Amino acid sequence: FLLKLSLLLLLALSSASPQDIVKKHSEDRHDLEDRAPEMTDISVNTSAYDNKDNVKWQTWTGSVPDEAVSIWNLYDIRVDYVCKYGCHAGVYNWRFGNFCHYSFDKKEYRTNSFDILVNDKYFEILEWKEGSFGSVPANAVRTCSSDEVYVGKNKYGLGKVRPSDWAFYLPWGGEEYWYWYYEVLTIKRDIDHELIHDVEYKINDAKMIRNPPSTLAVSPISNNGCNPVTKTVTLSKKVADDKWWDIGFLPFSDAPKTFQAKIPNLESGTIVVSNITTIFSFSEVPTDTREFSHSAKVQVSIPPNSYCTVKMLAYKYNVNIPFTASLVRFFKKGYKSVPISGTFKGIMVGEVSAVVERCAHLSSAQLCP
Repeated sequence: FLLKLSLLLLLALSSASPQDIVKKHSEDRHDLEDRAPEMTDISVNTSAYDNKDNVKWQTWTGSVPDEAVSIWNLYDIRVDYVCKYGCHAGVYNWRFGNFCHYSFDKKEYRTNSFDILVNDKYFEILEWKEGSFGSVPANAVRTCSSDEVYVGKNKYGLGKVRPSDWAFYLPWGGEEYWYWYYEVLTIKRDIDHELIHDVEYKINDAKMIRNPPSTLAVSPISNNGCNPVTKTVTLSKKVADDKWWDIGFLPFSDAPKTFQAKIPNLESGTIVVSNITTIFSFSEVPTDTREFSHSAKVQVSIPPNSYCTVKMLAYKYNVNIPFTASLVRFFKKGYKSVPISGTFKGIMVGEVSAVVERCAHLSSAQLCP
């Protein structure tokens, strides 16, 4: 009997319209600022939940960030912003002052010390997906790490979804209302491929540091004769240049990644960008390590019965060049392109030279007549 009664009650509530469940009419919403008490005595975890993504919680500083996450509230004909206090997701709207309105323990509260949700550089694609009875779709936006609470909404506005309670909670008119049907904010993650291209270097802002020389090759030459001789010595060596593109905090997915750019090189200590576009795959940081042949030629005058040593010296440069680029994320349906920036960094050979060290007498040489 109790089981049948519970099932009947469940069916009755689930078939009720939102207007039937919500106890207050929309006309009660105009005085939210007067009715919602400020938060002073409820203990919650106030540490922001950092999921190391571009969708993140940012401390409120008195104005709405350009990249704040918002919804168009058709019910009240206004733009609402996603905010939170502790783990409690709520709503910010300038009509009610600089407060985040949220619900807790059957009441609505407001606070001027809160976080607002931002989508940095509008990098991520955000989607509202349907949920019910506490269900939460994959890649939902969570409010904090210490409690399982997610950003939710229904036709009346923004609030929080708590799976353990099987419900979505809405702050409204000084009270907390709950619903079984709602939508949850999610980050689109079905990425097939990522591409960085359209790389533009700011050569005028480049910084270079010339390091002390290092020896690449050594060639000893000798003259066992009794007359001076002149020889031409050519030294050559392959040396690897290390180059990478530091994009900083940019979070990549696990999808395949491709980098497409023209690559800077050094010629006689001067930055020269290749005319050829290079395309390669990468996993975390775009990196290019290739060997280049360097050579140096010098004429050496060797005294009789002497030997000389010729060295090829290389001057390596630490090079930093700011750049801008486009990151394109290809999804199963559609794509999104966003501007990014970073720094090209390289440790490259910029100059080589041949140096003749002081010649010395051959101890084994025979005396000249």
